[in-house]
Amino acid sequence: LHAQCSQHLWASRMDLCHVPAAREKGWYLALMAPNVKGPNYAWLDPSRLYCHPQGLQDCMADLLQPFQGDPIDMVAGIDAMGFILGAAAAATLQKGFLAIRKAGHLCVQTLAQPYTDYSGREKVMEVRTDAILPGLRILLVDQWVETGGTMRAAIQLVERLGGVVAAPTPCPAGIAAICIEDSEGGRWIRERYKCAHCVPPGLQPRFDRHQ
Repeated sequence: LHAQCSQHLWASRMDLCHVPAAREKGWYLALMAPNVKGPNYAWLDPSRLYCHPQGLQDCMADLLQPFQGDPIDMVAGIDAMGFILGAAAAATLQKGFLAIRKAGHLCVQTLAQPYTDYSGREKVMEVRTDAILPGLRILLVDQWVETGGTMRAAIQLVERLGGVVAAPTPCPAGIAAICIEDSEGGRWIRERYKCAHCVPPGLQPRFDRHQ
């Protein structure tokens, strides 16, 4: 019985260590934990993916691959979960990292932008005004783009300060997230900016339906 219990405990931990032989794009998406707390929470918790060393590395590689060779000056991550992927992207690219914060946390001069998040709540986002110079090429990173309201507010902040998130050709930077849903806001972003995400086309409809 002790051996069986030990084997069960080990098996429950193996998915945070095991690396599949065939690592197709997005294999690590299965590591994300589903919502067990109800509609007041996001439908998936990607933070479990970050606990897997190879999963995190492959996720980061997939997010940055479309921007290989692009002239990026700085990475900006959106409060709060975008800080994880954004800081990892900045370290990988050997660039600086800018935190775009929820209002009320920065003690320096800031620029504010109101927005509506994925749950329909009205919020305000801020960024310090001394970090972005006109023409600075920014890669914007967040964990997830559902309705697009949060990302669009971050884009507005960067562009109001003269930063460049994207341009027609060549694209100097852009937007990266684990998933960009096929919502009205998601489509608005995809149509205007160079985007990278981790969801294979065959799985995109399931992510859009939150399945």
